[in-house]
Amino acid sequence: MTYTVAVSGASGYAGGEILRLLAGHPDIEIRTVTAHSNAGQPLIQHQPHLRSLAGLTLQDTTPEILAGHDIVFLALPHGQSGQYTDALGSTPLVIDAGADHRLTSESAWDAFYGGAFHEPWTYGVPELLAGGVKQREHLRGATRIAAPGCNASTVSLSLVPGVAAGVIVADDIVSVLAVGPSGAGKSLKTNLLASEILGSANPYAVGGTHRHIPEIRQALAAASGPSTGSGTQGAGSGTQGAGSGIQGAGIRISFTPVLVPMSRGILATSSAPIVDGVTDAQIREAWESAYADETFVHLLPEGSFPRTADVLGANTALIGLAIDRAANRVTVVAAVDNLVKGTAGAAIQSMNIALGLPEDRALSINGVAP
Repeated sequence: MTYTVAVSGASGYAGGEILRLLAGHPDIEIRTVTAHSNAGQPLIQHQPHLRSLAGLTLQDTTPEILAGHDIVFLALPHGQSGQYTDALGSTPLVIDAGADHRLTSESAWDAFYGGAFHEPWTYGVPELLAGGVKQREHLRGATRIAAPGCNASTVSLSLVPGVAAGVIVADDIVSVLAVGPSGAGKSLKTNLLASEILGSANPYAVGGTHRHIPEIRQALAAASGPSTGSGTQGAGSGTQGAGSGIQGAGIRISFTPVLVPMSRGILATSSAPIVDGVTDAQIREAWESAYADETFVHLLPEGSFPRTADVLGANTALIGLAIDRAANRVTVVAAVDNLVKGTAGAAIQSMNIALGLPEDRALSINGVAP
């Protein structure tokens, strides 16, 4: 069966990466691409690397144009997807690459985003443990999927195995991320100009203000015990994890992203305290057992740590693990391509699962080098 697809936000980085991956998918026909200010222009003018899609023209992003497809991808800034998803009730599968349907907690949304709160959808990170099972079990047959925030999924993949196995403590997590500017989108911003970022490392959203923090807390809360609701980790609405109010009460994380001069990539270094009495072997076993059978998440051999260069263009997360007994902490280093495993690849991997297709279809574990 061939599925017809519309992609909104097709002139941006996330939309372009969704299109690049879908162009090689044998079960997909890319029928419609839409944009806002760039509507009416050839897609190839904004995505000149997508030669096989040169015949497409960007149309206006309206519910009427997006409707009538088997699958709709929304690659829009936060706060913009909800106005369209509400009008796409008859579309069999809708995948939102923005933030509008990720959070189960309205108070967390209000605190970090603001604006209208929308129903949480099934979270699109198949490898995460949620409610005692892998998230892919919730994705099977899903009709509404929230693709992850790239920083959030990278940190969550780093730490969820330890939280789920009870070998690390989640109330004193520190994460520092080196991130490429493509994660901020394609809009012209002074702080993202080449003259501003080349030769410099620039922290941003310092002091607990980054919008991916509640998403990380939500994932860690879902991994910490049996499900207490369906919510984003399953299908429908509700809240998971400890406490009430903002999702993941009791989980504390210091999260600091640093903009570095590479167009793609995230290198996340996260650490958390070790639970008293846990052995080194038990710690490593937690991550080994969590990812032993995963195609796209690889735990590296002891003493090895990933580079962002090794995941460029791939739907792969590489993870290195260190046990620091002097500090009584576990340190996890994870590398992903923010536009692939962090966004578009996760969305298409989740789509494949929802449709009952091979999970790795149109996705590669191989990066591009040099």
